Amino acid sequence: MAGFTAQEIADRVGGELIGPGDLPVRGASPLDAAGADQITFVRDQRKIEAWRQSESRVALVPEKVQIDAADLGNRAVIKVPSPDAAMAQVLGLFAPPKVVVEPGIHPTAVIAESATIGSGVAVGPYCVIGRDVTIGDGTALHGRVSIMDRCTVGSACELFPGVVLREDSQVGEQTMIHANAVIGSDGFGYTPSADGRQIIKIPHLCGVTIGAYVEIGAGTCIDRGKFSPTTIGDGTKIDNMCQIGHNARIGRGCLIAGQAGLAGSVTIGDGVQLGGNVGVRDNVSIGDGAQIAAYAAVMEDVPAGAAYGGYPAQEIRQALREVAAVRKLPDLIKQLRTDRDKS
Repeated sequence: MAGFTAQEIADRVGGELIGPGDLPVRGASPLDAAGADQITFVRDQRKIEAWRQSESRVALVPEKVQIDAADLGNRAVIKVPSPDAAMAQVLGLFAPPKVVVEPGIHPTAVIAESATIGSGVAVGPYCVIGRDVTIGDGTALHGRVSIMDRCTVGSACELFPGVVLREDSQVGEQTMIHANAVIGSDGFGYTPSADGRQIIKIPHLCGVTIGAYVEIGAGTCIDRGKFSPTTIGDGTKIDNMCQIGHNARIGRGCLIAGQAGLAGSVTIGDGVQLGGNVGVRDNVSIGDGAQIAAYAAVMEDVPAGAAYGGYPAQEIRQALREVAAVRKLPDLIKQLRTDRDKS
């Protein structure tokens, strides 16, 4: 693998190098697994000694970490405002080449005559593009992508194998949709028949509208809207295996971790963060900038800027107090029994 020197890494991430600048760096690794030629990162002062005991000779550290060059020996640190952000840049330096689809249309692709395909578009093997579809310039469709009638895909998007866009879905520019995601499937809407002997499927007339610079993880499903489109705001990132119900409205710049599930007609403001396995009840609103801890069950509206957790979800400090109290129950019960026996 091609490498860099510690000085070259510092220049790339805009950090301050302390120690030898000629140390070779040929990869990146976590602290407990890093080899002599791999850069690692240290988040706080307490981990500096652990780094000294590791094989790694170059580390990214926060600017606030105190370290003397004379104590480094044949090691170097690169001080940066955020080691996590700097490490993301470093990983990009060592990332293998991306799998790309060359511009052009593969002979096995099936494209309706009424579809409009922009310049520089790549359509991979066995893709299906329906009637009145529009695909913007420079977009790449990997193998077996299906785009059904009346969909629009913006410029410079990338859709990985197995992605399905159901009819009337809209995707903004520079959006990435990972393998086997399904956008615009029927919403989960049913009603009993008049005689109570059947369950009647409710039609969902509208598609899904996804903004620009969005990323949607593998296997995620976003249902189409009933009366208006399900919407995902610009810059939002949705992890793998998430479920977004019909008519949900998700704002800009949200982060939704794996296996989160949103029921129908949920409204999420801008900049909201949902941890893994969060569940949100139908018709609930979550305000701008709110944070929901993993595994929380959101049953009521959450105000802007709040931090919630627990089952059912509530203000995080109260939720943590209750968890702490529950952990004390065995000892309290034991004490009550002891006191009862003494009385």
